[in-house]
Amino acid sequence: MCELATFCIFEKYDKHLTHMKRFLYIFFLILPIGLIAQDLPTFIKENYTKHIHRIPMTDGTKLYTHVYIPKDASPNKKYPMVMMRTCYSIAPYDETSFPARLGPSETMVREKYIFVHQDVRGRWMSEGTWTNMTPNNPGNGKNIPPDESSDTYDTVDWLVKNIPHNNGRVGQWGGSYPGFYTTAGTIDAHPALKASSPQAPIADFFFDDFHHNGAFTQAYLFTFPVFGKQHNGPTPTAWYTEQNIDKKTRDGYQFHYELGSLKHVAEKYYKDNFYWKETVEHPNYDEFWQKRNILPHLKNIKPATMVVGGWFDAEDLYGPLNTYKAIRKQNPNKKNNSIVMGPFDHGGWGRERGQTMHTSVYFGDSIATFYQRNIEAKFFRHYLKESGDGKTGLPEAYMFDTGAKKWGEFDQWPPKEATKLKFYLSEDGKLKKNAPSKEAHSEFISDPLKPVPYTEDITTTMGFTARNYMSEDQRFAARRPDVLVFETDVLTEDITLAGEIINKLMVSTSQSDADWIVKLIDVYPPDEPDHAYMPHKNITLSNYHQMVRSEIMRGRFRNSFEKPEPFVSNKKTEVKFALQDVYHTFKKGHKIQIQVQSTWFPLFDRNPQKYVDNIYKAEDSDFVKALHKVFNDSYIEVDILK
Repeated sequence: MCELATFCIFEKYDKHLTHMKRFLYIFFLILPIGLIAQDLPTFIKENYTKHIHRIPMTDGTKLYTHVYIPKDASPNKKYPMVMMRTCYSIAPYDETSFPARLGPSETMVREKYIFVHQDVRGRWMSEGTWTNMTPNNPGNGKNIPPDESSDTYDTVDWLVKNIPHNNGRVGQWGGSYPGFYTTAGTIDAHPALKASSPQAPIADFFFDDFHHNGAFTQAYLFTFPVFGKQHNGPTPTAWYTEQNIDKKTRDGYQFHYELGSLKHVAEKYYKDNFYWKETVEHPNYDEFWQKRNILPHLKNIKPATMVVGGWFDAEDLYGPLNTYKAIRKQNPNKKNNSIVMGPFDHGGWGRERGQTMHTSVYFGDSIATFYQRNIEAKFFRHYLKESGDGKTGLPEAYMFDTGAKKWGEFDQWPPKEATKLKFYLSEDGKLKKNAPSKEAHSEFISDPLKPVPYTEDITTTMGFTARNYMSEDQRFAARRPDVLVFETDVLTEDITLAGEIINKLMVSTSQSDADWIVKLIDVYPPDEPDHAYMPHKNITLSNYHQMVRSEIMRGRFRNSFEKPEPFVSNKKTEVKFALQDVYHTFKKGHKIQIQVQSTWFPLFDRNPQKYVDNIYKAEDSDFVKALHKVFNDSYIEVDILK
């Protein structure tokens, strides 16, 4: 990727050279790199040795661990350690094979660290019993039940005492589930753990991944074998594949629709899946979920933290934003807590594709490489190899504006200089800045037997998780009668949203339950040109309706996630909830649009709209039509940056 990155930087900053001069300059600039640099797998094999350890925890459980040590490590040349703990396997497991990449990036692998990979408790080659989002038990020691914090502490303690030629400093990183393990490692941390980068970390399964505001993420249905079956002991091969669903179709919408109520899932597929059973038996935010929420435990955090996420991460967007905010709020004197949010999908900052895109939206070239070299590597280098005094030269918040398509630097997030602005949902379909003088409403019929699809791209509906919808064109939804649309006039100047978004909906339903989905959309002008990398020939950016942010709220939880309650039929009711943060400039000539709907299928499960105590056990006959009203004193409150 060196060549492409070099070309992009050069082309941007030296526009005055002729095409021939540019070619010659780039040719001679790149030639030495091409001659000297090895491909990464070869570099790893020639520069690292692999060691296998079974590290004992305080309770005697042994965790299987690979340690990759630079061959030139010596008493006079010591290296820090960078660790990644995962539930997804640290294969290959034989002594002579190496993974394609050892660390967060090629940059760090070539700079050389001692890299440590570990299977967490109860997974793959490690001993013990697996549980999802291991509850935290404050403190570490013999009389405290083990958790991910104590397993991290024990591992770090063993590493610094037993791995030769380490410099006594340890960093930790991991993305997605390993991001959760990275977060957990910062709690009651070992003194040698100096730097931690939770990337797309899960924070709370009731608001991230498997649920959003209590609504079940049905698109995750195919993942349950991975998370809901215990292995019978250490194994290098997948033990859960017998539970994989034979879908017999490539049309996810049709598969989920024909499944019917979620009560049929256990009957047909997951009778013996312990995580499905836990999910069904805990439909509300009870103690089972609450004790798996890592955020309240992020106090007295000692390691430097850099939380990383992607603005278009369909899996873990709640996690990074709220992990950073929780550390900031609960550690007010901590100066080395930071956040980075880029124009990426889940983990997109860890892989370079040349043109940085999400669905049809192009953000620029080599943005992942910029992050890896100038942000991530700099963070770890400072705390693990340099002074570690906190003077990294990086801002607290390094955030990418997905509308202006450029990085912004802030002292905190949300920016303290942002101001609040409300957009009211007027009955005439307009977004208005002034509150209405008299009551009126918009209405639609919601039919769970004809649910609004979350995407037009059928090919993406059968994957392990949904990925693309976060920026997809929403014209198909805007033209449905069961989706309300509110928008501004054409903007006469840029408007930058930077921070949090709060929806306050004033609604009613003719039935006793309802979900509410709000989508924030950037409507492009009719003359918007297509860029050179359009991935789908049937999509044009003319009048493109780009999803900027969206969220669902299960209406029964409007007052409490612990104690759901039905709606009173046809009674005007407040439903207030947050969209996740944004940093997006709506450009002059564009329009800001809000869509409101009640189904979003099969991304999320359907609400029967007739209140039942447990939607996972609803009968097919419980699913009924309803008339929903959205009143004109409903508003969306945003943070504006001027």
